Amino acid sequence: MKIIGLTGRSGCGKSTVSAYYRQLGYPVADADLVARQVLGPGSSCIPKLVEAFGPDILGPDGKVRRRLLADRAFSRPDGSDILVKITHPEINRRLLEQAYAAEKMGSALFFVDGAVIVGAPFESCCDAILLVSAPLEDSVRRICARDSISEESARRRLDAQLSEETLRAASRVEIRNDSDLPTLLLRAEQALDTLKGGM
Repeated sequence: MKIIGLTGRSGCGKSTVSAYYRQLGYPVADADLVARQVLGPGSSCIPKLVEAFGPDILGPDGKVRRRLLADRAFSRPDGSDILVKITHPEINRRLLEQAYAAEKMGSALFFVDGAVIVGAPFESCCDAILLVSAPLEDSVRRICARDSISEESARRRLDAQLSEETLRAASRVEIRNDSDLPTLLLRAEQALDTLKGGM
């Protein structure tokens, strides 16, 4: 079984592709959901995060105050690295657990849908990276419509992410989302053929 990292910048149509693969019967793990789960009550990461960033990152209900944690992590030079070292081993473990379960079920491909795979520790677990890309203006328009934010905010969000060129350099296969939905799904099927064919 091959583990495929399915990634792309905000507004590229990645979620549409992952939903289509699920519809076709392929197992797709949501890396962003798992990343949120490792900050949930009972996670083995919580005591380490409290030690590194302070007990007040937990609210009265025992849940992580995500915004405060992010502020603490990104306000010190080593904060981001510490956050990654604490959370990513657990994220990887949970994603690989899902991959092993899929392999036992006989799946040929296992997709991990995540905005941050390239450059993150899980990239080394992937047999290939599949990039969904889109023209900048299309992405900006989709983000504005989806999240009800201004064009300026959408552009700032994209500026904070890895460039399409960086993602493309790390990818084995690219699905270009620059036409209509039937074309996107056709290209997604063609990508499947490439991935199953051994690339």
